[in-house]
Amino acid sequence: MAAVTGGQLVAKFLRREGVKTIFTLAGGHIMDIYNGCIDEGIGIIDVRHEQSAIHSAEAWTRLTGVTGVAVVTAGPGVTDAVTGVANAFRNQTPILVIGGQAPKRQFLMGGLQELDHVSIMKPITKISLSIPDTDRIPELLATALREAWSGRPGPVFVEIPVDVLDAAVEEDMVVMPMAYRSKGRLQGDPALIIQAAELLSSAERPAILAGSQVWHCRAVEALAAFVQRSEIPVYLNGAARGCMPPDSPFCLSRSRRHALSAADVALVIGTPFDFRLAYGKRISQEAKIVQVDLDFAEIGRNRDVDVGIQGDARAVLEQLTAAISPSRGGSVWLNELHRIEAECDEKEKLFLFSDAVPIHPLRLAREIREFMRDDTVIVADGGDVVTMSAGHIVPRRPGRWLDPGPLGTLGVGTPFAIAAKTALPDAEVIVLFGDGAFGLTGFDYDTLIRFNLPIIGIVGNNAAWNQVRYGQVEKFGPRRGNVANVLTALRYDRIVEAMGGYGEYVTEPSSIRPALERARASGKPACINVLVDQNVFSSGTMNQTMYKW
Repeated sequence: MAAVTGGQLVAKFLRREGVKTIFTLAGGHIMDIYNGCIDEGIGIIDVRHEQSAIHSAEAWTRLTGVTGVAVVTAGPGVTDAVTGVANAFRNQTPILVIGGQAPKRQFLMGGLQELDHVSIMKPITKISLSIPDTDRIPELLATALREAWSGRPGPVFVEIPVDVLDAAVEEDMVVMPMAYRSKGRLQGDPALIIQAAELLSSAERPAILAGSQVWHCRAVEALAAFVQRSEIPVYLNGAARGCMPPDSPFCLSRSRRHALSAADVALVIGTPFDFRLAYGKRISQEAKIVQVDLDFAEIGRNRDVDVGIQGDARAVLEQLTAAISPSRGGSVWLNELHRIEAECDEKEKLFLFSDAVPIHPLRLAREIREFMRDDTVIVADGGDVVTMSAGHIVPRRPGRWLDPGPLGTLGVGTPFAIAAKTALPDAEVIVLFGDGAFGLTGFDYDTLIRFNLPIIGIVGNNAAWNQVRYGQVEKFGPRRGNVANVLTALRYDRIVEAMGGYGEYVTEPSSIRPALERARASGKPACINVLVDQNVFSSGTMNQTMYKW
């Protein structure tokens, strides 16, 4: 058999894993991996910042269910990747990050870009390791991916020194793992399933809060079947948005706060009791809690639960469907929630149809909602403009919503869009940016343009970090409150045009839809820069809910 290099072994392993594309920024320590990927027919998308490579890999996993892979060079290549890895860690997203390293034979001699990457990555990965020998590359990559997908999923980091990567070994001396991960789903304890079903069946005011694990576990059909059987209203958050048919009478959104505060039994599945639920306090203290999570350590964290079930969301929902009877709440409870939904919509109707200048963010949200196609992937990347709009811009299919998640990382928009358009080339991709978020990774529009990935980016430009600004002004007054959070209303559209994309600047509400239509027709990566009112804030920002403790 012929000799193969470490880089070729990496690519052969990735192809067996079903990886079709890697995301990277060039570096001398990792170029042999590119050589191997070309041999194996794996696409290479090179970005303008390593953070973008990691975010793209995360979006790939979330969209396709296949491990997203990012390859970064040593030293600053790895440190630039840290934010993206941390975001994937908080999102429980399994990705593989391969980092370069100075030659092993020059260990601690002060080689170019030499750094202790493994220690840096250890706190924010499931496993962080260095591969010492070329023939062990497939084995240790398999070890890393087994960790990535086990239990609570998450990112893994594998460092390969450049001399290990460049060295050649006889291919027949290398063991290539073939079946190294279980394909089974973790079932819930049958006794706990019965307890949970009895609680939910006897409830008069039950509510379901379904989080990202519903999508990550591909439990879409299982959730719909459970809701239809139980007739319990369901609220979706995170990656679960879009996982219920939009016309289902049981799928609600605007009445969530009331439903959770009034519920007598709540099923919380695949989402933690973190700041988004006020550490569990948003749910009535009198309510009985059924919590389902892949991670045993997540159950009962911050809030006592009556029934805690460790298990895969799909498997547990299928078990519950078989065990449950329709809830006692019936139409009275559901009608109450629908009434609140209608009241919320009525309160915001004035803003949704506002002709005010500067443009109200909710008017922008309505225009986007009406413009979307059924297949549209929505990427949310921003603070207050995105927070305000999220209740109105709802994906029409499962898995078509991408947001940063609980780490609150801004700058995911362009790299998420790169992955989305690469993974789903026939789908339309729309990104709603805040102007602050756009400034972080917006230069990767160059990547969209070079790889001919037409997406529609919309900047809600209020020329401020408004989610922070509101609380700062309230606390310190205008003179000190407007420090370090006011920006310039930049012409981001012109920046994208200069790169070779399509751009428009919008200041009038009536101009939004025509601009969006022209962006779609352009066939280019587009940036519609919409000037919105700087002095309009979401209710969450005005209540400063994200900072309360």
